[in-house]
Amino acid sequence: MRRRSEPHTFEQRLRAQKLRLEHELSDLPDGRQRDVVLARIDQLQTAAEMYGFLMLREEAAAPR
Repeated sequence: MRRRSEPHTFEQRLRAQKLRLEHELSDLPDGRQRDVVLARIDQLQTAAEMYGFLMLREEAAAPR
């Protein structure tokens, strides 16, 4: 029977995707494709920041 891996958090998936794209970026010459990858990395960074902000707000709003 195939063993299932543990689920990854949203933050872990964002980090893994960013690392993969940064590795891909190191092999790309200047040009359109490199710009697209850079834009995607920027989007992932923005998503991580927004997620962090929302989690802080959620924790602050949670009843104690």
